[in-house]
Amino acid sequence: MTSIAIIGGGIVGSAAGTWLAADGHDVTVFERDQDARPASTGNAGVIMLSAISPMARPGILASVPGWMLDPLGPLTMRLADVPSLAPFLARFVAAARPSEVNRATTALGFLMKTALADHQELARRGRLSGHMRRTGALHLFSSDGGFRNALGEWRERARHGIDYREVSAAEARELAPCVTGPFSHAIFAPENWTVSSPNGILQSLRAGLREANILRTGTVTAVNPASDAVGVVVDGTEMKFDRVVVAGGVWSRDIVKGLGLGVVLEAERGYNTTWAEPPIELDLPLFFDDHGFCATPLEDGLRVGGAVELAAVDAPANFARAAAMRKKMRRYVPDLPEEGGREWMGARPATPDSLPVIGAHPRDPRIVFAFGHGHLGLTLSAATARHVGDLVARRVDRNLAPFGIERFQ
Repeated sequence: MTSIAIIGGGIVGSAAGTWLAADGHDVTVFERDQDARPASTGNAGVIMLSAISPMARPGILASVPGWMLDPLGPLTMRLADVPSLAPFLARFVAAARPSEVNRATTALGFLMKTALADHQELARRGRLSGHMRRTGALHLFSSDGGFRNALGEWRERARHGIDYREVSAAEARELAPCVTGPFSHAIFAPENWTVSSPNGILQSLRAGLREANILRTGTVTAVNPASDAVGVVVDGTEMKFDRVVVAGGVWSRDIVKGLGLGVVLEAERGYNTTWAEPPIELDLPLFFDDHGFCATPLEDGLRVGGAVELAAVDAPANFARAAAMRKKMRRYVPDLPEEGGREWMGARPATPDSLPVIGAHPRDPRIVFAFGHGHLGLTLSAATARHVGDLVARRVDRNLAPFGIERFQ
């Protein structure tokens, strides 16, 4: 039996722990704060099988200057953080080259091809049921230019097997009668699924890990490879394991640095508001693509959130961004109240090319990396868990090469 330490108990770490334990390994998952609400608990709750376009692409770069002038726009950053973000920003621009966009799209398409089946298998292993439903997703556009840019991206996705269709305003309002405000175009993506509760899924996986005595509270500060085992320093005490999986979100970069490697990974912070008692009726996720946020009907209530704020992981929250999304959504859904609901902020671990880091240490295959999923943590959690299982068993899939940490060395 192989002993495995997993650093991080978010959705990726918990999924990997569940998967590996079902494979018969001796697994220990270390989570620094089991009472916190990590990025995986506050996401939109959509398994976005259509999301194979990287964030860095020419159309986005053209919009960035205008967005940056709006402190409450779809993308912003704090001036004080610009110097530390320079390496990320430089790589983000480089990743927007057409050849790099094609590379990233193909790579994400590879992960998405099995993402749904992997979720179904993870549900079996984690004894989950009734937590996913196929709803599709409706994308609304208020500008002709935004729609034309999006249509080009959807056509590229179609080349990778992603289904979509343009729908009329009347058809869109049939799908979402609460949208009574003006919009110019709409696209329906039928393959996307909605979960009952992102936090509920995480807590269910964690409950299974606790029941098996797998999940422990502890802060990992270092990983020390030795000839006989891999040491993991937890709260000042070193423990020995056969394999180690680094799945600590944005904090993974500290572990990576201690291993003598580099990675460009930043906190891409998102905000949302959740109304426990939904003030409007909605049956499927709505994406307001011109503004970079969405609305999702969940078991937890109606959630409105998204956008991107690049900032230091410990910087104070700016909940004016959550309020701005509520105000913008009222243009489309006037019955949505601007006040009320529970506000939340979380730090999504993001790479500049939108590809998570999934792969083995280039010089020590006993150490496996699984972090940096950005907006796709929930969507790709199960697929990542399956690939982690293969990497732990030293089964190499060449299609994972684009996700290797080697690209940052």
